Amino acid sequence: MITLQQGDITKVKVDAIVNAANSSLLGGGGVDGAIHRAGGNAILEACVKIRNKQGSCKTGEAVITTGGNLPAKFVIHTVGPVWNGGNNNEPQLLENAYRNSLQLAVDNNLQSVAFPNISTGIYHFPKEIAADIAVTAAKDFLMKHPEMDITFVCFDKENYDLYNALL
Repeated sequence: MITLQQGDITKVKVDAIVNAANSSLLGGGGVDGAIHRAGGNAILEACVKIRNKQGSCKTGEAVITTGGNLPAKFVIHTVGPVWNGGNNNEPQLLENAYRNSLQLAVDNNLQSVAFPNISTGIYHFPKEIAADIAVTAAKDFLMKHPEMDITFVCFDKENYDLYNALL
């Protein structure tokens, strides 16, 4: 099942919310900063442990931490691509970010995941292309894992309208 809502992903009660992280995993601006602020130090401490073990998180990959003070039990941190005109494998990397996040949820026996609009903020991925990639990746994933509940949480009306048209 895929649902759509407009609002603040840090307030959504699901098994895991997805963080549009940067490769450092140490927080930043936009949704990344909001999740770290709302979730508290437990998220940062978990990210530091992951970094100490594996180094940075590569674009398209995903890792999981506690949800800290969030309503969600877990945070799946994924690194979306920075848009550089679309000729540097950006669409495939964004698809990987969604697919790897969903697979990590299944691997951890989670039933519900909420996604922000990955890479469409400071990474400047075109919103229309990103929405199509996200919805297609979610629908394809649900063909093999129909038990998963996927929610897209759009902070702004523009993204909400794009996702609503696709769904």
